[in-house]
Amino acid sequence: MDLYATNPGPIDDSVLYDQDKHVSSAVWEGQERGALRCHEHTSKLDQWTLTSKQVELVKKSGFGYLRLIPAISLDNPLISALVERWRRETNTFHFTVGEMAVTLEDVAYLIGLPIDGEPVIGVTYTTCEAVCLKFLGKAPDSGYTSGGMVKLSWLKETFSRCPEDASTEDIERHTRAYLLYLIGSTIFSTTTGNKVPVMYLPLFENFDQAGKYAWGAAALSFLYRALGNASLKAQSTISGCLTLLQCWSYYHLNVGRPKLNHDPMHECFPFVLRWKGKQSGPTSNRDVAFYRKALDTLKPSDVEWCPYTDINQNVIPEEIKRNLNLGRSKTMLICFDKAERHLPDRCLRQYGMHQPIPEDVLRWERKSRGVDGGIDLSGKMESELNEWSDRCLHIVEGDEDVDDSEYMQWYLGITRKLVGRPIPISSEFQRMNAALRDIAHLADTLPTHGMDEQQIYSVTRIRYIVHECLRDQVGSSTIMVNSENELVKRVRGKQRVRRKGAGKRKRKDDSEQCDVAEEDARSQLCVTAVVLDAVAVDQSGLCNVGDEVENSQLRIPATDGDDVRLCDDPASVVDDSQLCQMASEVDDSHFRHSADEVDPIKKCNSQPSHAAIEVVPQPSLETSNGVAQQSDCSVLV
Repeated sequence: MDLYATNPGPIDDSVLYDQDKHVSSAVWEGQERGALRCHEHTSKLDQWTLTSKQVELVKKSGFGYLRLIPAISLDNPLISALVERWRRETNTFHFTVGEMAVTLEDVAYLIGLPIDGEPVIGVTYTTCEAVCLKFLGKAPDSGYTSGGMVKLSWLKETFSRCPEDASTEDIERHTRAYLLYLIGSTIFSTTTGNKVPVMYLPLFENFDQAGKYAWGAAALSFLYRALGNASLKAQSTISGCLTLLQCWSYYHLNVGRPKLNHDPMHECFPFVLRWKGKQSGPTSNRDVAFYRKALDTLKPSDVEWCPYTDINQNVIPEEIKRNLNLGRSKTMLICFDKAERHLPDRCLRQYGMHQPIPEDVLRWERKSRGVDGGIDLSGKMESELNEWSDRCLHIVEGDEDVDDSEYMQWYLGITRKLVGRPIPISSEFQRMNAALRDIAHLADTLPTHGMDEQQIYSVTRIRYIVHECLRDQVGSSTIMVNSENELVKRVRGKQRVRRKGAGKRKRKDDSEQCDVAEEDARSQLCVTAVVLDAVAVDQSGLCNVGDEVENSQLRIPATDGDDVRLCDDPASVVDDSQLCQMASEVDDSHFRHSADEVDPIKKCNSQPSHAAIEVVPQPSLETSNGVAQQSDCSVLV
C-alpha cells in the first residue's frame, strides 16, 4: 500500500513544523473551506485618464510597466488550490515534484517592477487627513477613511482626470493619487475592501526618489505574507498581487492554463501581457477540488522550470536585465512591517540548475505594524534591513555535481505530499469497520478448547480490543436525546446568522421566517432506522420499551455541517417529538443488539409522551461481505 494513502506527510516534521495550523490538515479531515475570496481591485484602473506629463512621472517612479497591465480575470479556485500548497515555514510551494516559488526573477519578468534598490519602508499612520492634505492637497471626508487607510473610490472620484491646464503642483498631486490607487489595487491590495494605507504617499513626494525603491521586492514580500496568512486554517480571503501569482502558475504549471497568445503582437513586456484579453480553454466545473487533485497528481512533465528561455530577450528592457542576477539573492524582502525570506536555494531548478538538499531555514519573527501613528518602522527592523543591504553578497550558485534524486528522496520525507485524500473518509471508515467486524467474528467464534492459559488470554484480549474499537466507532456517531427546544434554537440560530450576513433584514421578518422554518421542521418528522451492535451501544442514551418520552428527539450528528434531513415515518406514533438524523450517514456503523442484552439500558429522564423505543433483536456479527447488505431498520419508535 502507498504510504501516503494513510499518511500524507510530513513524515519528518523538522521543516514543516506548523502542519497542525495549515489548511491542508483541515482538508484532510474533511473540513472544506471552499474557494478563497480574492481581493484585487483592478477593474476600474482603465477609468483613469493620464496626461503625458503624468505618464512621465509614473515612469520615473518605477511603475511604467505595471500601469500597462490590464485587469485579468482571477481564477479563484486555482489560486485557492495553490494556497493549499504554500508553506510559510519555507516561503515555497510544496508540490509533488519539489519546491517552487514566485521569485524576484519572476517579478521582474512578469510585471516589470524594479527588484533592486532601497527598501520600501517608512512611517505608519492612523489618520489620513494630514497626510492627504500634504501630498494630495485635499483630505477625504470621514466616510472615506478607516484608520490610516483611504478608500480607492475617493481617489478615483477626486483625481482620476487631471485638467490639461493644471499647474505642476496639481499634476504631481493627481499623479500621487494615481500611484496610490495603482499600488492599492494591485501589488498592495488588502482584504479590508477597497482601501489603501496612506503610509505609501510620502514615498511619492519626490518621483525620482520613488524610482529608487525596490518595489518588486516589496510586492513579493506582500504576496508572501498574504499567501502565508491564507494558508492557515481559519482564513477565507487573500490579497496581494494575485495577477502575478496566477500568471506565474500559467507560465510554470500546466494546470488550468488557458491557451497562450502566440501572436507577435503579444511579444511585449511585461510578460503577463501574453495572457491578456479573452482566454480560450475549458474553465467550467473547475472548483478547488479539481485543481487540488491536479496538483496532488502533478507530474514532472506538467512543470516548466524555466519558462522565460524561449521568450524574445530583445523585448526585455535593459534596466530589468542588469538586475536579474538579484533574482537568485537569498535575502530578506521588505514592505514596511512585512519582512519575508526569499529562498531561491530551495528552487534552483527554476534557474536551470540542479537542486541539492537546501540548508535549514532560520525561523524569524513576523512583525506587525504598530497601532500608533508616527512610528518609523526602520528602527524596529534593523536586522531585516541589514540582510537586504547585503543582498548582493548572497547570490546562490548551482553545482553541476549535484544529483537531484538525493534531493527528492530527502524532500519526500519532509513534505506534505497530498492535500486531498485519495480515498474518501467515508470509504476508509467503511473498510476499517468491515475489517474490525471480521476480526471480531473470528475472535468470537474461535474455539478455545485445547488452548493453554496464555493463548486463551490472548484471544480474550483480542476480542476485548476489537469490541472496544467498534464501540468507539458508535460513540463517534453519538446518539443523543434532546429537547424539542434544541431544534428550535438551532433553526433560530441559523436564521440569526443569515440575518447578520445580509444586514438588511428586519427582526420581524426574521422571526416570521424562523417560525416557518420551525413549523416545516415539525412537519417533516423522520423516524430513522438504527441498527444496534451488541458491543457498540452507549447504554445511557436509550429508553426502554414502555417508557414514554415527551418533547424529545433522537439525533445523530453528522460530520459535515448543519444540514438536517427530516422525513415522515407512517409507522410511528409520535407526539411533539423530533427525531432527526444528519445528512451524513455511515453505512457501516450498524448497531446490533440482542433482545436479552437490552435490559441494562437505562431509562431516559423524560416526561411522559406517546413515543416509545422498541429494540428489535438482530443476528450476530457478520463478516465484511455482508456489511453492505445489512438492513438499517432495528430501532423503532
